[in-house]
Amino acid sequence: MNMSNRISYPIVLALLAVYFPWGGTYLAMKFAVETLPPFLLAGIRFLIAGSLMYLWEASRGTKTPGKIHWRNATIIGGLMLLGGNSLVVFAEQMVSSGIAAIIIATVPLWMTLLAWLWQGDTKPNSYVVFGLLLGLLGQILLVSNSFQSVSYNPSQTSGYLILTFASLFWAIGSLYSRKAQLPKSAIMSIAIQNLMGGLLCLIVGISLGELSQLHIEHVSTRSILSLVYLIFFGSIIGFSAYIWVLKKAEPAIVSTYAYVNPVVAVFLGWIFANEQLNSTDAIAAFIILVSVLLITKNSTSKKIDTPLKKGQNTCSLSGLDGDGI
Repeated sequence: MNMSNRISYPIVLALLAVYFPWGGTYLAMKFAVETLPPFLLAGIRFLIAGSLMYLWEASRGTKTPGKIHWRNATIIGGLMLLGGNSLVVFAEQMVSSGIAAIIIATVPLWMTLLAWLWQGDTKPNSYVVFGLLLGLLGQILLVSNSFQSVSYNPSQTSGYLILTFASLFWAIGSLYSRKAQLPKSAIMSIAIQNLMGGLLCLIVGISLGELSQLHIEHVSTRSILSLVYLIFFGSIIGFSAYIWVLKKAEPAIVSTYAYVNPVVAVFLGWIFANEQLNSTDAIAAFIILVSVLLITKNSTSKKIDTPLKKGQNTCSLSGLDGDGI
């Protein structure tokens, strides 16, 4: 693929649709969870988005998913949407949206490490190893700095730990999705993952008693608008643009979202939520983003080595190096 194809006007537009909608989801989640319980919020978001995409594909005559597809969608949705996204929503009650985006940016680090240890991918080269160590250093610096802050709150540390687990769940789900049998239609594949992940989020939310915490009369307009943003701009437009650009641009170009999204999230959090990063946080963020850049540019094994089975499709919520939230 030559340079003109990689940076063509439609590709630039698609990348912008990935950069900004996904970068904006962190602030939207922060606003939405102000008056909506986290797991119910995530469940409503994914069920509505999944239903709209499913109905769209059904109206176009797309084949109904089989049992194996629904099973795999449940596993992926459980790992990535329940274990990954909903934990981010929960953690944003304790930490800023910018910090959440920076920690989630470490997903490519975990994917690279786990792919090597669990799936027998090629051993990371020296650049990738350096990137992994650098990313770990950045996270340690970020967390340790919170202990030294004059405004330190123990819940911040809990938020950091929850976000770390969220990134791990997302990475594991991404790796599983690489070889899982899913519908041939990319949109249908994402639709059923949203549906099953959303259902699991609702079940967890109800079991935790979130229904009693939901007071419709107290739900703010800002939370409702943020939920609408998450459904349409985060789950539908952002994902659709991402899937399209995956087919049109080289992996190195597409993977830039992994370090552009946190920058967008930090900027939006600063402008609209008065979130601040001190100098140490900024250094930690820079270290983490550099580590992600090193890994995404130097990973030697990014494709599935086994042939696809009948009905299998690798397109899912995961993407190349870990998805946007």
